[in-house]
Amino acid sequence: MTNEEVADLVKQATGIEQVFVKSEGTHYQVIAVDDQFETMSRVKRQQMISSPLSKQIADGTIHALSVKTFSNAQWQREKLFNQ
Repeated sequence: MTNEEVADLVKQATGIEQVFVKSEGTHYQVIAVDDQFETMSRVKRQQMISSPLSKQIADGTIHALSVKTFSNAQWQREKLFNQ
């Protein structure tokens, strides 16, 4: 499964426009940016991203999934911090 396919699954299921995916083998890292995360708990954020990928997780296509979520303001701070 390509990074673009993973991003598209998440985008289609959630309506999130900014989804970044990196992978190494069957290990995927997803970063999602959207203001709807501001009012969500960390668990709800994780569920929102992993739920559209549950079939791929169950069949082993995705063995490990790391999820990071940010509001737009948090993402701007994160990008500045990591420059």
